[in-house]
Amino acid sequence: MVTAESELRMLNRGEAYDPHRFLGIHPGEKGKKTIRLFRPGAKEVHIEVLGKVVEMYPVDASGLFEYAVSKNVTSRDYRVYHQNGMLAHDPYTMVPTFGEVDAHLFALGVHYKIYDVMGGRLFVHQGCSGAKFTVWAPNAKSVSLVGDFNYFDGRVNPLRSMGMSGVWELFVPGIREGEKYKFEIRTQEDALRVKADPYATCSELRPGTASVIFDVSRFEWTDSEWMEERRLRVAKDYPMNVYEVHPGSWRKKEGRFLNYRELAHELAAYCQKMHFTHVELLPVNEHPLDESWGYQVTGFYAITSRYGTPGDFQYFVDYLHRQRIGVIVDWVPAHFPTDDFSLARFDGTSLYEHVDPRKGFHPHWNTNIFNYGRREVSNFLLGSALLLFDKMHVDGLRVDAVASMLYLDYGRKEGEWIPNPYGGRENIEAIEFLKHLNSVVHERYRGVLTVAEESTSYTGVTHSLDQGGLGFDFKWNMGWMNDTLRYFSKDPVFRHYHHGQLTFGLLYAFSEKFILVLSHDEVVHGKASLLSKMPGDDWQKFANLRLLYSYMICQPGKKLLFMGGELGQWEEWSCHQELPWRLLDYERHHRAQTFVKECNRFYLDTSALWENDFDGKGFEWIDFSDHKSSVISYLRKGSLSSVVCVHNFTPLYFSDYFIPLSNLAYVSEIFNSDSEQFGGSGKVNATALLVKDQVGHPIGFSIRLAPLATMIFQANWNLD
Repeated sequence: MVTAESELRMLNRGEAYDPHRFLGIHPGEKGKKTIRLFRPGAKEVHIEVLGKVVEMYPVDASGLFEYAVSKNVTSRDYRVYHQNGMLAHDPYTMVPTFGEVDAHLFALGVHYKIYDVMGGRLFVHQGCSGAKFTVWAPNAKSVSLVGDFNYFDGRVNPLRSMGMSGVWELFVPGIREGEKYKFEIRTQEDALRVKADPYATCSELRPGTASVIFDVSRFEWTDSEWMEERRLRVAKDYPMNVYEVHPGSWRKKEGRFLNYRELAHELAAYCQKMHFTHVELLPVNEHPLDESWGYQVTGFYAITSRYGTPGDFQYFVDYLHRQRIGVIVDWVPAHFPTDDFSLARFDGTSLYEHVDPRKGFHPHWNTNIFNYGRREVSNFLLGSALLLFDKMHVDGLRVDAVASMLYLDYGRKEGEWIPNPYGGRENIEAIEFLKHLNSVVHERYRGVLTVAEESTSYTGVTHSLDQGGLGFDFKWNMGWMNDTLRYFSKDPVFRHYHHGQLTFGLLYAFSEKFILVLSHDEVVHGKASLLSKMPGDDWQKFANLRLLYSYMICQPGKKLLFMGGELGQWEEWSCHQELPWRLLDYERHHRAQTFVKECNRFYLDTSALWENDFDGKGFEWIDFSDHKSSVISYLRKGSLSSVVCVHNFTPLYFSDYFIPLSNLAYVSEIFNSDSEQFGGSGKVNATALLVKDQVGHPIGFSIRLAPLATMIFQANWNLD
């Protein structure tokens, strides 16, 4: 039997699961009503009734206070003071903000507006402005809201349980934007765990870990033209040249991070100057440690406060869109860190992660792995992605570490993993999650992109769901990147032994929709910068770098370059320092940047280099067998024109090199990485000599083959 004594006892023990049935305003004795307030430690408590401040009566030394009012007084006729002095309507007179439909959809894992429902959100409820707080903690004994307004005292504001959903809820009138808060969770073992809100859209600046109330729905967007064009772009071929950026180290101002708004203007101008079509940001979700670069996420709905507010980030996206630059962000659903304030053992149990470490703990990164088979967990991750598209207008997600999600034995030795129900190594639950993600994202946000960082030969990453694929738009071509960089690190004297590393990638180039990447992972942890990887003297290093970039531009697939590569930096990237922009004072580095700019411009202007990126008809070998000279040549073919790409991977110069290509009418050089403008030796081809057989039929053309260079020619054929 529920009595006042039992309710008070539960409040004192921190075990109240339905505080609204006792606190607030309720029928009292002699036809009156009783207002009941719990303020542990208080000696006296005042409230405002019908505009008049009155003192409440202390009922119990533990902190229970009451005040009798007439039966005509309603919940809107009185207000209560919180510990910080905030005067507002009583939270314990409010009906739930989390409804049966919400509970049903959440339990099924298909609540696609979960970001509006869960967490701390500004809200107008029963005519009162304030914030609703909703958290999933099904195994908790009780949950309390702690924040600035109650001095983080977990005894004062318990949430109510919403039954079998496992959700706890409380609406607090008077809460405004900027309020810091957390959830205090009492486990079944009576341990207290103080947790940040998993669904918070903002967090305080590290090293603080509190969640912060922020309204991400009030930003006034001005990018409607971009958004409409994005929606219509789906069926079109288009160039895609991505600049990968770590926001905290691209530039700094007087040693500090740039705010998202400052970054927007400087980065947009730079991308326009350098002819990049998209920016890809390393993770911008909240993370505690700078050295993780954002890949150890603790706030999957929060935009990191390092660079400003979520509103500042929305401005960043909006501004780049108005400058016609797309925004892709890295997103990390593969794992999460073990920090005690975050998701790990959230309600005292393995809630978001698997309980068995053979499925729930990642040995490579010492992180927890999400339990994708639990519908509420998959819905949590889906909501994180959908919020970025809906509230932040991002154009794409690059999904990190997909390979670690696909395989149960990823990074594990024999005996350290559990096979799936069919005895295989595939993580069936993660695969279904990825399919669900891509299905929902593309259905709701036409024209956005999902990109998989997937390092294995898993079949069908970018195939449609109807074809049994995972449904991603693109996949990072890690094989091309590794083969190419291994090849370029070889001394040219020995490159002819490794010729297959140049040609092997074309065996699978059209099996997926690839993005060719020279990413951040290749210039850290002792791998050396791109320039420092190159063999030879300084001239040869820069020539190799130009050759690398132009080779990537010519190959089938979209393109990505990590920041700093265009400067020819010598040292590895460090997240603590801005890029070495001072290098541009030196001619070689300035010319290297100029080369990347002109190479990008040429790529955008030459449709044959991107029109058939994912169709074998857009590529044709001319000669891949000249391993002795380390030269390859091929055609990139578009609907209106074709170009001949020739690459010389040695520092040798050939004054008369033959390119076999029949039935040519005319050929002219349109790009040469050895141009003196870029710091090359100037072995360009003012004219290319057609070579004919004995009866006068063109069989190819002869060129000056520049050292360590890419040469591109416009080809025209005889129509007969």
